[in-house]
Amino acid sequence: MRIAILGGGGAMGGLLGGYLARSGLDVVLIDVRQDTVDAINADGLSIEEADGSASDVRVSAITEPTAIGEVDLILSVVKSYHTEAAVRSVMPLLGTDTTILSLQNGWGNAERIGNIAGRERVLVGLTYHSATLAGPGRVRHTGSGITHIGELSGETTPRLEMVATTLAAAGIEVATSASIVVEIWKKLALNVCTLPTSALLRFQAHELNRHDGSRDLMRGLLTETVAVARAQGIQLDEDERWAAITGLLDRAIGARSSMLQDVEAGRRTEIDVINGAITAAGLRSGIATPLNDSMVWLITALQEQYLEAAATPSSGGASA
Repeated sequence: MRIAILGGGGAMGGLLGGYLARSGLDVVLIDVRQDTVDAINADGLSIEEADGSASDVRVSAITEPTAIGEVDLILSVVKSYHTEAAVRSVMPLLGTDTTILSLQNGWGNAERIGNIAGRERVLVGLTYHSATLAGPGRVRHTGSGITHIGELSGETTPRLEMVATTLAAAGIEVATSASIVVEIWKKLALNVCTLPTSALLRFQAHELNRHDGSRDLMRGLLTETVAVARAQGIQLDEDERWAAITGLLDRAIGARSSMLQDVEAGRRTEIDVINGAITAAGLRSGIATPLNDSMVWLITALQEQYLEAAATPSSGGASA
């Protein structure tokens, strides 16, 4: 199987792409950052595991996907706001049976991909692995977890089974789901509670569960999310989600959420497809979501501040 990883120079793209390449598959990492691509091609991809062990993986990386020809599977892990541009860039890689699997955060990526490449090509999923970048071509695997994938229709198809088998052979724990939309909303609930809270407080994952204030805020965000999901016919068990979220946080010692990493690096966040997805769905359903509204407002204001500062040339010159 020939596989292209959209966002392959990022933490999750590097981790998953590295595991797949290490299993002997023909993998190419696609990333817009030339320094990252150059580092991977020169020195390989370095993956450091949570136990301190490390391995170097030889894998190809490119910035211009048109050069590699058709592939069997495209795995998309780009930020949601890059989805359309990224998918358009890989249209020349699509053959008759090419599948695009989205393991992106947030809600709405499948529709974005389907609108460009065709809904029939799309598989969707989520992963509970976590990773951070230690530098160009250097990935730190901070947490392991299961990856769920499925057809939007809920069917079990040969291509779904083939992709699942491929991931499993690479050492990635995977489960196929007939109710993948519910699984995505379970992960969305986790992200809604933890990502903006960690970014605003600058807390590592385990610290979120150590203070009454952050716990109460996360529980309130979860209550709103469950109400919005149920209004759309998506049944989430709030107690089950809360136990899963707090248990995961307790195990993720030292992990830094993706949104916290974005804020610290001065990058745009994915708040629009995480808490923003809850506020939009709440508005459509007539359900108030004041805590999620607040998270959207606060993160948006914070990122506007640092993005505007980065775009404004600093004043120079000597003073009298």
